[in-house]
Amino acid sequence: MSISNSKPKNTPNANHNPSDPDHSMSAASLFSEESTSTQKLTQESSEDQATSDELSFVHDAVLLQEAVAAVLGVKALPKQTDDESQDSLQASGIYVDATFGRGGHSRLLLSQLADDATLIVFDKDPTAISVARKLANSDSRVKVVHDSFATLTDSLAAMGITQVDGLMADLGISSPQIDDGSRGFSFMRDGAVDMRMDTSRGQSVAEWLETVDDETLANVLYEFGEERHSRRIARAIKQMDSYDSTLALAEVIKVAHPNWQRGKHPATQSFQAMRIFINNELGDVDNFLEQSIPILKVGGQLAVISFHSLEDRRIKQFLQRHSKGQYPEDENLPMPPKRPRYFSKPKRVGPSQAEISHNPRSRSAWLRMATRTDADYVADVHP
Repeated sequence: MSISNSKPKNTPNANHNPSDPDHSMSAASLFSEESTSTQKLTQESSEDQATSDELSFVHDAVLLQEAVAAVLGVKALPKQTDDESQDSLQASGIYVDATFGRGGHSRLLLSQLADDATLIVFDKDPTAISVARKLANSDSRVKVVHDSFATLTDSLAAMGITQVDGLMADLGISSPQIDDGSRGFSFMRDGAVDMRMDTSRGQSVAEWLETVDDETLANVLYEFGEERHSRRIARAIKQMDSYDSTLALAEVIKVAHPNWQRGKHPATQSFQAMRIFINNELGDVDNFLEQSIPILKVGGQLAVISFHSLEDRRIKQFLQRHSKGQYPEDENLPMPPKRPRYFSKPKRVGPSQAEISHNPRSRSAWLRMATRTDADYVADVHP
C-alpha cells in the first residue's frame, strides 16, 4: 500500500448503520427502539426488483472514521477543512468491505483510495447488492460479490486475487433490514416471519418453525439468544397454528415469557436467536476470520465491528490466539511447539459519546483491529 496526499475525487457519504444489539445483553435492545426514519422499504425477493425508495434509504455508519482509518493502517484520516472537503490519502492496493450494507464505509474508503486501487464489496442482501452495483457503475474501482463473506477466499480467487491490503467487516443486521417490516427481523412492525439476510435463497424462519421440534428450537433460543426461558418459549411457539406474522409470534413469546426486563421487549433474544441461526451468522464469522490470515498481505489490516457478545467474543479470542501464538491444544504439552504469530497486538475502539448521542444504535459497537505480521502462513494451525 502506498499513500500520498491530494484532494479526493469522491466525497464520503456516511450512510451505513449496523444493527444495535446490546453488547452486554446479547442484542437486548436492538429491536426495542423505533427508527426515527419515516421512509419504509419494500423488500423484493430479487436484487433486480429493488425499488428506488429502498436504494435511497440512508442511515449513519457506526465507527465510520475509525474503521476506515484502521483498514488503511493509519491512526486517523485527514481532517475535514472548513469547506467540508477532505484530503485524501490516495492509498493504492486491494481492499475488501465484507459487509457493504448501504455503502457508508465503502464510500469513505473510496475517497481515500488512489485511482489504481480496487475495492471488492460483499453482501448477502439483494437490496444492498443493488446499491453496490449502482456504485460500481459510477466507480470502476468497485467490484461486487453477491454472497456471504464466508466465501471470501473462493470469491477472490475467482477474480484472480490471492491477497489483499485491507479487510473490514461490519457484522450483524442493518437499520434498513430492521426498519422494513416485510423482512421479518422486527417485532415492532408486522411482516412475514422471514429473517433471511439473502431473500433470494435459503429457508425462512417460518419454514423452519413448521418442521423443527421443541427441543431443537429451545436449544437454538438458548445458544444464539442466551434466552434463559428457552424451553417454555419454544413450547409456546410450536403450539401456534401458523407463522405468518412477526407481531403474532412476538405476542406469543411475550405471553410465554415469565420475567420481563424493563426497557426490553421479551421477544428480543428469541428473535435474535432465530435470525442468527437461520443465517448461520456465527459460522460465517468464524470462517471469515480464519480466511483473513492467508488472504491478508503481511502488513495488511483487519478491522471488524461487532454489536453483541456472541460475535465480539469470537473476534477477541481469534485475535488473541493468533497474536500470541498460543492455542488450546498446546496447553497441556510439556514442550509446546513454537507457533507463528499472525497478527500484531490487537486494539479495540468503541464509539464516542458524541456518536452515541447522535446514533443510539452505535452504543454497543466495538471495533477490533490488528495488523497481519507473520509471513509464513501454516494452514494446519487451528485454534
